[in-house]
Amino acid sequence: MLDTDLTSKLKALAKDDSAFSELKALFEAKAEEAETYKKYLDLLESAVRNDYDSIIVTDMELDNPGPRIAYVNDGFEKMTGYSREEVVGKTPRMLQGEKTDRKTLDRLRDNLTKGNSFFGQTVNYRKDGSEYINQWDIHPLTDKNGKITHWVSYQHDITERKRSEKKIMDSNADFDDLFEESKKSYVDLLEDGTVKDSNKAFRQMIGYENEELVNSKIWEFTPSNSVANVKAVFSEGLQDHIDQDKSFKVMFRRKNGMPVQAEIKLKKISADGQKVIRATVSNAGMRKNVLEILKKRNTGFDKIFDRKNDFTYGFNLGEDNLPNVRWISDGFTALTGYDPEECKGDGAFAKIIHADDIAKVKDHYAKVKSGVSATHTFRITTKDGEVKRVMDYSKANAESDGEFKGSFVAANMEDLKTV
Repeated sequence: MLDTDLTSKLKALAKDDSAFSELKALFEAKAEEAETYKKYLDLLESAVRNDYDSIIVTDMELDNPGPRIAYVNDGFEKMTGYSREEVVGKTPRMLQGEKTDRKTLDRLRDNLTKGNSFFGQTVNYRKDGSEYINQWDIHPLTDKNGKITHWVSYQHDITERKRSEKKIMDSNADFDDLFEESKKSYVDLLEDGTVKDSNKAFRQMIGYENEELVNSKIWEFTPSNSVANVKAVFSEGLQDHIDQDKSFKVMFRRKNGMPVQAEIKLKKISADGQKVIRATVSNAGMRKNVLEILKKRNTGFDKIFDRKNDFTYGFNLGEDNLPNVRWISDGFTALTGYDPEECKGDGAFAKIIHADDIAKVKDHYAKVKSGVSATHTFRITTKDGEVKRVMDYSKANAESDGEFKGSFVAANMEDLKTV
């Protein structure tokens, strides 16, 4: 529905009632389309909100005055103090200032000019002039022909983490060169692959306590077909990986037996006065899935998810770690074929979960129950027997004690790999 002012302007511009009706219908259609796009952007934001403070989408123009901002999320407004209206159409360079590192900006521009992604950090400035350390993770968005049309930038304010975590980082590293402040997992190893220590993120990723990891070999936590490759890195290629900053892929085996695909980079550091090898471990998580969707569908940031293929829901968790659904939004029936009332209440929601994926789904919701926002892909069975793959993002509902909120998104087998 158009507001009164716009309706009046359209009527004044129209030459007759017929032209006014056509103009009104056109503007209403565009307003509805814009609202639909906003819905999918909100869904994308909910999927990555736990991993990123701010999201910016800009056009591809890199020359002066620089790329123009097409979209920012609520997190950007909170992080910078600028409203959406104040920045759309302007360049992110408005956040730069005296302490912004020129070398980092040069590397950023060089990567974007080549069409490459970029990961880096520097000092930015809020609207009130205060400084914060901004960490970027920037990726290209392409059209159906593979041409870059926009850049999406996922951002963290890592100022406090830099201050608090410096004590546990590489004591030989310069303060501004530390990179662990992001939510990456790491495990510290001796040169023979023996685990010396690990952070909480790594332990959560593979499901072991630190006492179970320490003094074991890192390849003891990989499937049998991965052991030889990981051993080879530490027996033959360790220095080569460190010198050339090379990464290698490995499949970890969680304590519950489930596989976790990861990528590892190695670096020599000094921790607690001892020389160790820090293995930074990147898990295949929500961000990778979102980027895969953007890359493969080539539909731009405003058409990420198919219409009528998503819904949100509120639930409690029973002792079996399966959701007892209390409410379900529109879209549930289109995706599953069930009426919402058929899947509400104790145990009813379990009927849509594929029997072979029940164990994985219980692990997923157990993580949510422990207070961790979590994302997982698995299969559901619709009312007519069709098997579909979905991605669920769930977390505690801050507005209701003991309740959780989730978002389901339909995902093609080709679009999403199992997390």
